[in-house]
Amino acid sequence: MKPNSGTLEINIMNGGKAEAYEGEYQCTAKNDRGTAVSNVIFIRQSRSPLWTKEKIEPIVIQKGMPLVLPCKPPKGLPPPIIFWMDNFFQRLPQNGRVSQGLNGDLYFSNVQPEDTRDFYICYARFNLTQTIHQKQPISLKVLTNSPVDNRPPTFLMPIGQKSNKTVLKDEVLLLECIAEGLPTPELRWNKEGAELPSNRVFYENFNKTLKIIGVSEEDAGKYRCSAQNNRGSIHHVITVIVKAAPYWITKPENLILSPGDDGTLICRAHGNPAPSITWLINGVAIELAPNDPSRVVDGDAVIFTKVQERASAVFQCNTSNIYGYVLANAFVNVLAERPRILSSQKIYQVIANRPALLHCKSFGSPVPHIEWFKGVQSSVLHGNDYVFHDNGTLEVPVAQKDSSGTYTCVARNKLGTDQKIIELEVKDPTMIISQPEYRVVQRYGSVSFECKFKHDPTLVPEVMWLRNNSELPVDERYTFEKERLMIKNITEKDKGMYTCVANTTLDSVSASAELSVVEPTQPPPVKTDRPDPSSDLELTDRLDRSVQLSWVPGDDNNSPITEFIIEYEDVMHEPGVWHLHSKVSGTQATATLTLSPYVNYAFRVIAVNEIGRSDQSESSERYMTKAAEPDTNPSGVKGVGTEPDNLVITWKPMKGFDSNGPGLQYKVSWRQKDFDEEWTSVPVANVSKYIVSGTPTFVPYEITVQAMNDLGYAPEPAVVIGHSGEDLPMVAPGNVEVDVINTTLAKVQWDSVPLTTVRGHLQGYRVYYWKAQNKTNRNQRHIEKWMLTFAGNRTHGMLPGLQPNTNYVLNVRVVNGKGEGPSSKDKYFETPEGVPSMAFLHISHQTPDSLTLTWSPPVHPNGVLTQYTLKYQSINATHELSPPVEITIPANETSYILKNLLQNTRYKFYFYAHTAVGPGSQSTQEAITAMDEDSSFATSTVMYTIHPTHFRAHPVFPLIKNVTAAETSATVVWNFENIDTKLFVKYVELNKEDWKEETINGTRSAFVLKGLSPGTSYKVLVYSDDHADLYSEETFQTGPAMASRQVDIATQGWFIGLMCAVALLILVLLIVCFIRRNKGGKYPVKEKEDAHADPEIQPMKEDDGTFGEYSDGEDHKPLKKGSRTPSDRTVKKDDSDDSLVDYGEGVNGQFNEDGSFIGQYSGKKEKEPVEGNESSEAPSPVNAMNSFV
Repeated sequence: MKPNSGTLEINIMNGGKAEAYEGEYQCTAKNDRGTAVSNVIFIRQSRSPLWTKEKIEPIVIQKGMPLVLPCKPPKGLPPPIIFWMDNFFQRLPQNGRVSQGLNGDLYFSNVQPEDTRDFYICYARFNLTQTIHQKQPISLKVLTNSPVDNRPPTFLMPIGQKSNKTVLKDEVLLLECIAEGLPTPELRWNKEGAELPSNRVFYENFNKTLKIIGVSEEDAGKYRCSAQNNRGSIHHVITVIVKAAPYWITKPENLILSPGDDGTLICRAHGNPAPSITWLINGVAIELAPNDPSRVVDGDAVIFTKVQERASAVFQCNTSNIYGYVLANAFVNVLAERPRILSSQKIYQVIANRPALLHCKSFGSPVPHIEWFKGVQSSVLHGNDYVFHDNGTLEVPVAQKDSSGTYTCVARNKLGTDQKIIELEVKDPTMIISQPEYRVVQRYGSVSFECKFKHDPTLVPEVMWLRNNSELPVDERYTFEKERLMIKNITEKDKGMYTCVANTTLDSVSASAELSVVEPTQPPPVKTDRPDPSSDLELTDRLDRSVQLSWVPGDDNNSPITEFIIEYEDVMHEPGVWHLHSKVSGTQATATLTLSPYVNYAFRVIAVNEIGRSDQSESSERYMTKAAEPDTNPSGVKGVGTEPDNLVITWKPMKGFDSNGPGLQYKVSWRQKDFDEEWTSVPVANVSKYIVSGTPTFVPYEITVQAMNDLGYAPEPAVVIGHSGEDLPMVAPGNVEVDVINTTLAKVQWDSVPLTTVRGHLQGYRVYYWKAQNKTNRNQRHIEKWMLTFAGNRTHGMLPGLQPNTNYVLNVRVVNGKGEGPSSKDKYFETPEGVPSMAFLHISHQTPDSLTLTWSPPVHPNGVLTQYTLKYQSINATHELSPPVEITIPANETSYILKNLLQNTRYKFYFYAHTAVGPGSQSTQEAITAMDEDSSFATSTVMYTIHPTHFRAHPVFPLIKNVTAAETSATVVWNFENIDTKLFVKYVELNKEDWKEETINGTRSAFVLKGLSPGTSYKVLVYSDDHADLYSEETFQTGPAMASRQVDIATQGWFIGLMCAVALLILVLLIVCFIRRNKGGKYPVKEKEDAHADPEIQPMKEDDGTFGEYSDGEDHKPLKKGSRTPSDRTVKKDDSDDSLVDYGEGVNGQFNEDGSFIGQYSGKKEKEPVEGNESSEAPSPVNAMNSFV
């Protein structure tokens, strides 16, 4: 067990056997106040057995016959994932004819010649042990010499006409029907007597599998699957029985009682079958506990009467049935305590006309009564000017200047009193008195914006300017002068919305103005003329519903007329208003016009060319059409109640043009939907609304609005469904539960309210959540709350973006068109402590034998820091790394001096902080110690590594383990594997929006991002297509380009000495030769040297007589190739495209049992990251075959 912790740690890495630890575990925590117990935890060893040896005969079958290839995988723990492949390790294609069943068998509705192949191989992948086993291959040959005839469907799975299926509540229901027949049958699903839940039902495996998620009691019933082809049909009925493990209705909660008080512990749970309830006290059955006359057990309740102080204990309620149990601890604390006021804030400041909250949190037993006083020797505050909250907070809803002063909070109970004096200061609001104005400026010009404001003299203001709601760029063209912003040499990128923001510690105001940038003014172009107006309009062929209009076009002024626009005036209904009737080609001079009844028409014509429109022609003579019944009914008919007892019918009124005759009215009719009652109708005129009173709350109505005039009715109108008025929901959601998934994500679920209590259109459920008050935020004047709305009849939702190590409170409300219903009871939950963010390491000073390292604590500690870890290694001239040295540093330190280092040597540092959960993100830094007299110093961040997080089971969505960054690339590694899904890797530079996305196969666990910019911060996130709302993200920074420190051979002392010796020797030989020549004798130098070669000089020369070339340490030597099948049964590829090796920190290792990488420095030379293999094909045959050993 870990020290100072209740965590039991089992480590079998040092030779222990996992099976020795199998069994049930339960944690007990006790002190002198009682004993609490945990749920039982089961530990079982994972197993991946092999297939039993068997001899499989080849299968020969006629075309069209059905066939089942059995897989029968070994029963592993957990069960394996089954898939079929060929001998080339390619997934076998599946379709409606050939598919894999839930049991792993491969079903053929009818075999075809293309099904012939020598290798049908069933594979079982055991994810937890990272192994894959294969069944012996099956050979299949399809004959075509005697094909069978078409036949009706029959079921291969399940057998018979009926079957049963039992499923637990909240689990996933999978129903499977696989049929054979020729041609291939089509499958359909339905539920007898009910509709399938559209938001929770999915059809998989080519409609052969029906999947329902989040099963509830209403999903019980009979499900029918039908198979049909052109020769007949067949069906099978599956009776689904829904059972349920116990779940809480009322969970027992802690009680604080004072001596002599009464109280009750309630423990209620549902399940199917109904669970039984067992009470325990301090972990012992309550029947075996010492008798206490003040305590009585009454079924699901423990009743306390006049308790004594010795009655303090921890009670356990265990509700169980055959499918499971739920256990809860409740601490009954009998305590006598005089009041204590816990709030510490003494001065509150608030802006006038805003609410002021004065907190007075107290503790005592019995619970203290809170009273508030204002000023000295005043009476108790009461009345509508104040709001008194249950937690003791006094609220002044609208604080005014006279609200300032001294307030006294007094807490009383029968054991005593406590009081606290609080000062309230009401400040004047900050106001902008001169706002910036809209400006239009030519390019390369200048502009200034002015923003004047006033504020309370006791507050210190701060003014800032924003452009498009973002900070202004760092640019010398932008200058500030008190309350004025000036911009010079304006370009197109400067346009946008500029906002001045005036902030104080209590309030903030802002004002905005737009800046438009235009090109310098150009002289206007030369214009050509528009057409002249048309003339001589004439009406002929006058009928009830049409007339022919002709005209004489005007001069086109050298620009051809492209079209004529014909407009009309309704002199009777809208005199003076001209409407578009139609457009005709510019080559026409006549047009047949469609007319409406009971309209007094006048027409005019407008000519158009590419220059513009002509003036309007003179209007034609008037033509009055005959009256008739209306052709249309009003549009936009709606029925929406404005009150719970009315129905408001509205419509868009018809224009007089559409009335077709005199006396336009509307016949409004309605009746309650689904009731056999007559229509109620009323005629109305000159209105577009009718109110029906006395209706039931929110019931559907059938509504029609029909037009009529003195000549008759319009055609029958369409029926519109409306609803009478809504009212606020009556019931709050119950059974609110929170499941904390990780440090930043929680799942909240609740029971839906009955639809009859919604009393309106169900718009969804709204979850409010906020941070619970603690030492860090209890003094806040306002608690920041967040709200998420889940549309529809949802019963669960995700709360993202939570902070680790934080207490939260939430409640749930149902929402309809009228508003929100009552809130559920507040639910408290806590996010677990997480690992800290990166602590950035800096090199602040160097000497020849020491380096000074400094750092700042992580920006996000996500818990309590426990220590820092510093690792460092030296790097020699060939870029090989020395063994790492690890140092543990206390959490309160911010610097460290490394001594006794080698001079002029490069060191690589790794630094990260710890919480109790584990190490955080790692930062990496490099530095060089100084030379003897040279204090040159260089550091360069070349790598950014995210510390891996370990899991004992595969997560439901990809979780990033680490990010290894180089100069222009980064390798992202995550923990997730699912061959049936796709993964997406998205990345973007920080503070930018141009996301880039890569799609990869679900079998991959790493990806290389290429083409990155050196020294740039990026954000990367990974998610899968079946959980797009769940993702993992990290930030990293690429390293800057860094020149290699190469040693110049010409500056080395040994090389200079050698060259001087050779030069001196040559000089001596030349002098001797010169002397011998002057003496008249011959001296065969070459023969002498060949015969008596100097052994000290000979090795200095190569075959060509030159000095040997110098080879520096930067030459890349070929790496040694390792064994293709190591002894640890892990396959290593020689030249893998997916290699993650990069500067000694490559992930050229293997997976641990928990899914994490085991990587170590390999001593290889630094090189650029290798491009990732982006193929989505199946795993390499070498890897796969190696796993089958």
